[in-house]
Amino acid sequence: MADWNLPYQFNFDGREVRYGVAGEGEPLVLVHGTPWSSFNLRHLIRRLAQHYQVYYFDLLGYGASDKRDGDVSLAVQNRLLQALLQHWQLESPCIIGHDFGGTTVLRNHILDQHHFRKIVLIDPVALSPWGSPFFRHVEQYEEAFSGLPDYIHRAVVEAYVKTAAYNSLDQATLDGILAPWMGDDGKAAFYRQIAQADSAYTDEFQHRFTEVSAPVLILWGEEDQWIPLVQAERLQSKIPGARLVTVPQAGHLVIEEKPEELAAAIEVFLRD
Repeated sequence: MADWNLPYQFNFDGREVRYGVAGEGEPLVLVHGTPWSSFNLRHLIRRLAQHYQVYYFDLLGYGASDKRDGDVSLAVQNRLLQALLQHWQLESPCIIGHDFGGTTVLRNHILDQHHFRKIVLIDPVALSPWGSPFFRHVEQYEEAFSGLPDYIHRAVVEAYVKTAAYNSLDQATLDGILAPWMGDDGKAAFYRQIAQADSAYTDEFQHRFTEVSAPVLILWGEEDQWIPLVQAERLQSKIPGARLVTVPQAGHLVIEEKPEELAAAIEVFLRD
């Protein structure tokens, strides 16, 4: 994380959200998922900023943004996205969302009715039911998990994030993923965002995919063990005209494993 920082801050309902802007050209917004941060989008940001003005931020409760006790569920993240789009004065940008970031984009587009020129969804959480046994266990015992000794907490988080990747992650990448979740505030925030995850937030829009009014590209790691590839095919069938591109030898954390392949597919889609 040493060379990754978000220089700007935005006040959302009295809570600080950190963001950055890179490059010049047509606006392009990137939204990360869980338990990630904008750090995990750095490869895409650097590549895409060569041709676009890229806006990126850390969701509430994640990364460098406010981690105090409060609502960090999907119910608040689309409201945050809407507020940032207004702050940046972006009316119809292109947008990319990974994992919960994809959920946030879909909630903002369908429920808040914000128009985007084009939408890219990377292994998004979009169809109920979802949520692992680990999620359900944390929801039931959040306080106990938050009280874990630091060394056990680090081992839990590291073991958990490794299951998102098909390929081994180098130590620098692991350290960058883990850093925001360390310390008392980070530890509590990690279990809080899991405990507040609920498929009710996808139930709200998953019957309304025919209302998607922008061209959609779905990108998916073929070896995704968190959300299997069959979900990508289901999602494509529900969004009129959606394209699906799968990425071999990559899992749910395809943004770290195959960023160049993702960027190439995204650039073709945005240029069309």
